Amino acid sequence: MSEDVPAVTASVAAPLRGQKRWAYLARQPMIRLATSNEDGTIYLSSLWYVVEDEKIYLPIDAAGRHAANVRAGRALSALVDSGDEYATVAGVRILGAAVPVEDDPERVAHLEQLVYDKYFYTGHPFAEPYFLFGKVAGRTYFELRPEKMIGWDTRETTTPQVTEVHELPDFLKDRRISTTD
Repeated sequence: MSEDVPAVTASVAAPLRGQKRWAYLARQPMIRLATSNEDGTIYLSSLWYVVEDEKIYLPIDAAGRHAANVRAGRALSALVDSGDEYATVAGVRILGAAVPVEDDPERVAHLEQLVYDKYFYTGHPFAEPYFLFGKVAGRTYFELRPEKMIGWDTRETTTPQVTEVHELPDFLKDRRISTTD
């Protein structure tokens, strides 16, 4: 590939930007968070998260590796993605940092309510254990502050029409159209 020709990637061919990106992020259920450990290895896991006012908040338990890595100021990246075939693939890759939201108990209570609203319902059998465990585990909220966001959405592209050919198995002979009969 020539140095003069930019690489064509999904984020170039089918970008996901602006309000569409934030709407996409708000409705997806999981974020994959990767942080650097002290020894340079990568710690990767899926987390719940919430979005409010174009800000991303992550509930992370105090003893978790992500909390230690973020507090140490180590590198961080995240991925929110969806789709199971070419025509439905979408995602946002995030590079940045995270800062704890600890000084404001009202803000933390509000974020807990956002998590409840997104992942639970009244009478949900695991809502109370989730929040009680969070208190015991010292769960805190971190604001993920993107330095760079790269989004793509192949649902925005036009899928070329193709001729479909289906060959029926022999046991379906009665459903074949015959021109010799």
